[in-house]
Amino acid sequence: MDGSTHGVSEATGAGPSAGDPDATGEDRFITLNGLRAHYVEWGDPGRPAIVMLHGLRSYARTFAPLAARLADSHRILAVDARGRGDSDWDPHGEYYTSAYVGDLEQFADRLGLDRFVLLGHSMGGATSYVYAARHPERVTALIVEDIGPGSSISGAGAERIKREMAGTPTEFPDFEAARAYWRTLRPGISEAALASRLRHTLRPGSCGRWLWKADMAGIARARLDPDPARRLDLWPHIDGLRCPTLVIRGGASDFLPAATAEAMTARNPRVRTAEIPGAGHYVHDDEPDSFCRLVEQFLTGREVTP
Repeated sequence: MDGSTHGVSEATGAGPSAGDPDATGEDRFITLNGLRAHYVEWGDPGRPAIVMLHGLRSYARTFAPLAARLADSHRILAVDARGRGDSDWDPHGEYYTSAYVGDLEQFADRLGLDRFVLLGHSMGGATSYVYAARHPERVTALIVEDIGPGSSISGAGAERIKREMAGTPTEFPDFEAARAYWRTLRPGISEAALASRLRHTLRPGSCGRWLWKADMAGIARARLDPDPARRLDLWPHIDGLRCPTLVIRGGASDFLPAATAEAMTARNPRVRTAEIPGAGHYVHDDEPDSFCRLVEQFLTGREVTP
């Protein structure tokens, strides 16, 4: 499967399964740089918008608990990045920040998002830094979850992700094997977060097998690409931020060192950081209540204006 056929035409709602606990929000589709992209929308279109971008092996509905809490005050738009969820796979394997930023630029233009808040986790956070620095007139505030300069290039977290990507199975013989795989990667994941991840990263194959919805092979090739020209230095983008920025770090994360977070605040006074004890790299999964409270407090602060 190339990930390009989901059976729903552009700009129509697919309607999530009624049995899903994270089934709120409307499924929509849009074409971005020639690929059909899926996104989920919560809240009234007339409210201030927040665009949410997930991480390397994740999906739009990973933000469903946060979106449900914010939908009374905001319009939430969570996007499946190319090659993930219900978005098309890229036949050219362009799974790099430059491509994700280009997709976000078209997304904002086509939906008429003149001013909006941007929130990104990990890979989505890197995209968010670059877009916010490039388009200061559009991003009113920035929230980044557990990534900073150097996070994807070196350090314990970067090496862990490289090992995991290199060892990713192509398929699973049954559903329990898939469950065991995700539990091995993230031993502390909650049952709710695990159930969501299983629903939105897998699809049934033949003879009881389960396959990835994401283009895991293509994503792995891009992530493991040693070409120095593909490496992104985030420091110039951190320095270039002109909006209030909150960086949320997991206290137990191996991906964003505390020293890097401190350096970011020292270099740009618009950046402030918060740490949630006990949370790993997936802060919004590991400590969802604490994560949501931090986001809500930041959005209602005096420095953030619609």
